[in-house]
Amino acid sequence: MWPGAVVRILHEAGDRPVFEDGDEVTSGAAMLGMIRRLGGGLRARGIGPGRGVALRLGVDARAFAMTIAAFAVGARISGLPPGLSEAQVARLAERDDAAIVDDAVVAELIRHPDVALECAGRAGDVARIIYTSGSTGEPKGCAQTYDAMSAAWAAHPDRWPPAIAELAKRLDRYLVFGSLSSQVMLEYGILTLAAGGVLVAARPPGFPDAIVRHRATASVITVGKLHQLVRSQRADPADLSGLRALMVSGSPLEPARLREALAVLGPVIFHGYGQTETGMIAMLTPAEIPGHADTVGRPPAVTGTRIVDGELYVRTPAQGSLYWRDPVESAEVFTGGWVRTRDLAGITEDGYLRLHGRARDVIIVQAQLVHAGPIERVLAEDPRVAEAYVVGRPDDETGEAVHAFVVPASGRTPDPGELRTRIAGRLGDLAVPATVTLIDQVPVGPTGKPDKSLLSAPDPTGRGGGGC
Repeated sequence: MWPGAVVRILHEAGDRPVFEDGDEVTSGAAMLGMIRRLGGGLRARGIGPGRGVALRLGVDARAFAMTIAAFAVGARISGLPPGLSEAQVARLAERDDAAIVDDAVVAELIRHPDVALECAGRAGDVARIIYTSGSTGEPKGCAQTYDAMSAAWAAHPDRWPPAIAELAKRLDRYLVFGSLSSQVMLEYGILTLAAGGVLVAARPPGFPDAIVRHRATASVITVGKLHQLVRSQRADPADLSGLRALMVSGSPLEPARLREALAVLGPVIFHGYGQTETGMIAMLTPAEIPGHADTVGRPPAVTGTRIVDGELYVRTPAQGSLYWRDPVESAEVFTGGWVRTRDLAGITEDGYLRLHGRARDVIIVQAQLVHAGPIERVLAEDPRVAEAYVVGRPDDETGEAVHAFVVPASGRTPDPGELRTRIAGRLGDLAVPATVTLIDQVPVGPTGKPDKSLLSAPDPTGRGGGGC
């Protein structure tokens, strides 16, 4: 049972380094010792199967050990996304009946005597809740069971799909940053350890400096950061000769920009597609990009796919099973063993997955889902606003950016700055529109209904100005 495979990897690593944080290097054996002590400390506090733990940790060896220890005692782990307010964290902890574990708590728990390590997770119990950014007003948690996490491929070389097997060859030194309990960082971190590599804490994070400074061979990068790195390399190239893999995900990536990244950075780009609810769905390797840049790769054999009315449904071994304490949304997305992605897609004759758009009204900012509806509702609360519409556009800094279009109430003039402040206070910084444009009326389609797709053009008003 999870995380037994990770424990086995660390045991087999022995004196081999598995985590590097500046001059502090942690071996597999030392990491296991920390996990045993932290697990003992958690059990001494009554944390075990069915109990909730909300992790608010930095990026270091103890944070990784704490994450694995919490799984080992069978707890329900909440990986809190960055940027949540203290009030949001408190509400989540209360709703989940979760004990908050931060770096200070870890410093206390790790003083517990070394004890035997047992993986106590129960197959049907929720192992972790992965929270979204909270742009809907409250973060939404996708729940994954211990059984599902045990079925995941990362810790098991014999389960690696071809694209992952190719990626694994390049994970000698994998940069980690942000949160080690996040889905992407943990998944590829475990893959790195299974491939014999070492996790390297990026201090400070940032490209290309962190890659050069830490001699990194691999890392994860958002689409916006990728665009910035490509520009930087064109203007003032850094020595990235040791880089072998950049996993790009989180936002749509235009084929021309994908090919440009390959040309500038070399054969290091792995373009991944997945969701919080499913994990990885497909991945495009560097060798596949020249001929398939308009796709997101070929789903592995273990991933089931079907297209229903143009929308992609998938089934993966390690998929989530529900949204935590949200039965209505759970029934909408998790249906008959399949996950409704709410992405429009098609399968090419040679089995590659091509995305055509979204069946849901979301914008992906800094790899986080931002829902347009809540932003529109907050904008419309202003008495100077008659109608509000929100769309996303590609953005070199954030992958996609939020853009708002507002029809003023009769005789009134909304203040874009005040509207932005209102959004930030209610929904957080990710939801703040990059521009707020005043328009006389929203464009309409052939049926006479508002057509927001027409607002996605660079100047949908056809007259410029009017926004900020």
